[in-house]
Amino acid sequence: MPKLLRLTPCLLAASLALPAPASAEDDDGFRPLFNGKDLTGWVEVNTAPSTWSFNEEGYLVCSGKPIGEIRTEKMYQNFILELEWRHLKPKGNAGIFVWADDITARGQPFHRGIEVQVLENAYGDTQSHTTHGDIFPIHGATMEPVNGRGGSRAFPTEFRSNPSPEWNHYRIECRDGDISLAVNGKVVTRGKNCSPRKGYLCVESEGGIVHYRNVRLKELPDTPIEPEHIAIADRGYRCLYTGVDFSGWKEADGWESKDWVMVSKADAKPLETDEIFSGDFGFIVDVKLGEKSGAPKLTVRGVSVPLDATLKGAEPVGKWNRIEGTIKGDILSLKVNETEAGDFSTLSEKGPIALVPDGPVDWANPYVRALP
Repeated sequence: MPKLLRLTPCLLAASLALPAPASAEDDDGFRPLFNGKDLTGWVEVNTAPSTWSFNEEGYLVCSGKPIGEIRTEKMYQNFILELEWRHLKPKGNAGIFVWADDITARGQPFHRGIEVQVLENAYGDTQSHTTHGDIFPIHGATMEPVNGRGGSRAFPTEFRSNPSPEWNHYRIECRDGDISLAVNGKVVTRGKNCSPRKGYLCVESEGGIVHYRNVRLKELPDTPIEPEHIAIADRGYRCLYTGVDFSGWKEADGWESKDWVMVSKADAKPLETDEIFSGDFGFIVDVKLGEKSGAPKLTVRGVSVPLDATLKGAEPVGKWNRIEGTIKGDILSLKVNETEAGDFSTLSEKGPIALVPDGPVDWANPYVRALP
């Protein structure tokens, strides 16, 4: 295996000053994506307030808990993204996503998109992954890898990343569906013909304590693009679960907060939101049944929807289902895994959202949104 290269003294001595305001633009066309104080310009998709912070140097600090992501408010097509990162502990895991959807994929804590891996060296190299700059499509995205190994993942041609707690520099170029990654000054990983090829940028929390600094973006001119290559744009969803506790929910008796999954145990009681919903709104809940899950229900505005295998469009036991509903007036219209599953008459003008187990069940990704 080639000897690991180290950052040049110039890179190691990069400025520790606070980032410029997010609206500023450098002479070379780059602008910072973080202001060094808060997440202005970003959306906290499915993580807790404690997941992301800024230290005295203005670095973005990721706690690694829970597993989840933040994303930009704006979508991008062609651009150059530069950043520096370092893991604070060996074997840390994180990532940068490009061209991602607005919210997480069904039964997943991450978005559909293209991931640029950010692993600490001690995580280890295998036939299926390395720690030095892999690029791969995830959760329904597609990419043709350059320097692949028979799958969709692109592997680096040279190992250049530095171990914890040293800094690393990434330069990610995305043009017309092609992507390249330079690690510490040299391009080592490429993919082409990606889809989506326009979407959001995401920073991933996946267990590793990570610092980011000098995160900056240069937008390049857009080019003609087919609609099928554009990620799902912001639909206004906000997540009801922090991934670290049941704040925002009433009396989680018999429930376990298991990172991004909400687990109802065999004797769990119904779990209701503190928030009361009225008027027209939409929602999403993912659910995975086990052999002993019984017949759980989802209750919204007084109507209880059975979530067993007889529900139209449902996956078999052991697989995730996405329940998507819209309430307009007094009618709840339901989709299960994109399949129309029927309409229901609501019984009340307002009420909480309740997850009603009948045995052990995994729940995830509870989102709500206002409807126009």
